[in-house]
Amino acid sequence: MNSNELGNITNPDYHVKTWWQRLDWKDGLYALLLAMGAVFAYSQYSQHMDAYEIGFLFGAAAALSYVGWQWRSFAKLVLAVGVISLFAIYLYHGDQARATQAFLLKYLISSQSAVMWMNVLFVLAMLVYWFALFKRSDFSGKFASALTWIAVLMGFVGLMVRWYESYLIAPDVGHIPISNLYEVFILFCLITSLLYLHYEQRFNTRQLGGFVLIIVNAAVGFILWYTFDRQAHTIQPLVPALQSYWMKIHVPANFVGYGAFSLAAMVASAYLLAKKGILASRLPSLDVLEDVMYKSIAVGFAFFTIATILGAMWAAEAWGGYWSWDPKETWALIVWLNYAAWLHLRMVKGLRGPVLAWWALVGLIVTTFAFLGVNMFLSGLHSYGEL
Repeated sequence: MNSNELGNITNPDYHVKTWWQRLDWKDGLYALLLAMGAVFAYSQYSQHMDAYEIGFLFGAAAALSYVGWQWRSFAKLVLAVGVISLFAIYLYHGDQARATQAFLLKYLISSQSAVMWMNVLFVLAMLVYWFALFKRSDFSGKFASALTWIAVLMGFVGLMVRWYESYLIAPDVGHIPISNLYEVFILFCLITSLLYLHYEQRFNTRQLGGFVLIIVNAAVGFILWYTFDRQAHTIQPLVPALQSYWMKIHVPANFVGYGAFSLAAMVASAYLLAKKGILASRLPSLDVLEDVMYKSIAVGFAFFTIATILGAMWAAEAWGGYWSWDPKETWALIVWLNYAAWLHLRMVKGLRGPVLAWWALVGLIVTTFAFLGVNMFLSGLHSYGEL
């Protein structure tokens, strides 16, 4: 527990105040800036937006405001991403060629440069987290957290600038950058890391950073391979099946689920090591590890459920039916049933301990196959996601 949390607990007024009573002028300014940004975007691009997209725009501003009020570090991240992304867009001057001409774009904040910086920083953060764990260095742990935050910042800047770059190619090519494996692997890295950073601040679990960043850096390895071997970083027009407003909400909800399940699995690996006495003195208590694992799966299950419902609605619009037993749909159902059973046994039956930890690890294998294995080995209506 950090000093700020301790101060909150010892403050007799803290627990009786509702969250909106704890808001201050900074929170109001943050929400105002987001609202102004949404209004500006609407004024500039409303002629290209339908009612759903307008709803997404203002809904996103409201959602980001709420999350930022609950988590101040997230609010700082949102503002930093906005400022740097707008600066990068300004540097383009509407000319895509400037990505290789302007110094800052070429080496720092064009989409590809920012994503490469994200990759490097995630690798460095993982190494520093492990160093901090073994050396019991609080300073190194804080430095690793800072590296992770900067990696997340650069990743989101990369996605935002990539979104703008897609429109520089041609207006009909432009799309939100969550449409192929390259883009969603970046999204996976960012969401998983953000979820971890939230729990790190809430439970003071910086010792887990090295574990969680293993799975993040596995995704980084895929991004690098996909970039240099397949040249998959190039922006391509959307296939017809993805030209839908449903993609803008289905995919992010799905990846909150994937990220949370992955986070739970890496926490489970730390739990199993600590249970056997390995690194037990360096890791958080078993109760804390179990609680983080449970909360991660609960969050992941909620978002995965929402994503599955949204996917069914999208399928009904695109293919004429809510469910067709396509391999991707079938494996999504398997993932859902797996974690539904996990939560049932913990919440209703009171199961605790290594069984659930091993289950969370096996769940990661099931989830990975549902996400990536289906694209590699099976074909169906979702075949546009093949490697």
